[in-house]
Order: sequence, then structure tokens, then C-alpha cells
Amino acid sequence: MSAAKHFTEPWDDFELIDAGGGKKLERWGEIITIRPEMQAYFHSGIPFDQWKKMAHWEFIEKKANKGVWKPLKKDSPTTWDVKYKRLTFKLELTNNKHLGLFPEQKTNWEFIEDHLSSDEKFLNLFAYTGASSCVARHLGSDTYHLDSVKPIISWAKQNMEKSRIMNVRWVHEDALKFVNREQKRGNTYKAIQMDPPAWGLGAKGEKWKLEDKIDELLAATSAILDKDGFLILNTYSPSVDHETLNELMSIYFHNRNYSVKSLHMKTTSGKHLYFGELVRVQ
Repeated sequence: MSAAKHFTEPWDDFELIDAGGGKKLERWGEIITIRPEMQAYFHSGIPFDQWKKMAHWEFIEKKANKGVWKPLKKDSPTTWDVKYKRLTFKLELTNNKHLGLFPEQKTNWEFIEDHLSSDEKFLNLFAYTGASSCVARHLGSDTYHLDSVKPIISWAKQNMEKSRIMNVRWVHEDALKFVNREQKRGNTYKAIQMDPPAWGLGAKGEKWKLEDKIDELLAATSAILDKDGFLILNTYSPSVDHETLNELMSIYFHNRNYSVKSLHMKTTSGKHLYFGELVRVQ
């Protein structure tokens, strides 16, 4: 049985203009980019020659998600800021096609805003550049921001400073190790968010794949989530599919309300783009 669809929406400073032919056309504030997108296996709504007239940058993939950015307009910036409500996020061209923000996460920012209160504990695992941490801390929550990559934590700190947010608890650690220690200490959280990559490196450079860790991650986080708390999980690995997630949720959250849906966003041109699986417990 196919998963129910959940649609996330653009906002003033982000627009998914079009997708197709293995690429996507996005607007970030005033800057428009073209990036590879394996889920865009359909025909684009706008011809590619029009894309190139609109865009400032195009990412040219060389090997395994690594590549270079080709300028399509003279003097286009390599770093700039975008806003989400009163928060400010720094964007920057990187050699792995990413810009420092996953805009499909907007639906989770809204969920956090609707369900998290001041002084409640929020744990952001695989927290990347900290958009959700900014949202949670802005609400007044006791926010723990964890990532295993030091330069990414530094980027997150810049976003906090730009958004005039203070007193986030920074954790440079492997997510599973930290959660297991928190369980031993008896610490629990009102809200936990996980946005793990399909594969990655631990804080000491150890390699791991999500399909090898997802069972342990859900078991461990279920033990430190408050009984009236909520959990958000996004996955992008084809090896961790809808059926697998439903099975794991029925084991570790059988006494809670949970949902497993596929995450999508509509392009301005009328296409639908898939952004992985979205799991919520509440």
C-alpha cells in the first residue's frame, strides 16, 4: 500500500519554481539555483533554456554528489541570507550541491511552533545548520543542538547570531551515543527531531549507514521521549522505506499516535516533488 502524501509549502523567501529532467529550479530570496534532483524523473514544466535565463547558479555534478557551481549571471553572490518569519539563515554554495537549508523542513518548523512551549526540552539530532533549533529556541524552549560535524555546528551558530538567539546547548557528538547516555542519566525530552542522512560520519570519523542504525535510533529515542512528547523523523534512504518505518514504529511506539507519510512539495509550474518519508509521533 502506498504512503499517504503530506505536502510542505514554500514561503516568501523560498520557491520551488520547477523540476524535471533530473534537476530542480529553486528561488532563495532573490537568488535562483539549478541543482541535480534524482526524484525529478519527469519532464519539466518550463523548458531548460528558460531555466538558464532565470538562474544565477547551476551545480554541475562531477562525482558522487560532489561538483562545482557554474555562474549563469555575472557577479552573483556565493553566500547570502534568507528569512523565515523573524529568523535569518545564511546560505552558501558548497561542493556537495547543498546550500545550508532544507526548505522542505518548513512543515516541521510549523509543527514545532504549534506543539512546543516555552521551557520545554527540545533535542535536535543530526541538526545540520540549525533551522529547527532556531525555531525551538525562539519559542523559549531548552534547546539541545547535536551534530557530529564541527564546521556545520559553526554554521548553525552563525544562524543563531543572525537570528539574535542565545543559549542553545551545543553538542558535538554521535547521535546514538548521546541518546544512549541520556537514557542512562534518566534525561527525557518533550520533543525530539531527527533528520539523518542516508549515510554519514560520526564525531570521530566513523562511517555508518541509516539502514544499519534506524532500528537502534528509534529504540533509543523512544526511551527518552516524554510520554506526552512528540517526535519528528525524516528519512531519505531508499533502503528505509514506508513499510520498514511502519513496522519499526509499531514496535517502539505501539502505544502512541504516529503517522508515516511521504513528503512532497508542489512546484510553481504544477509538478510534485518527493522529499523522502516523514514520521511523526504525538
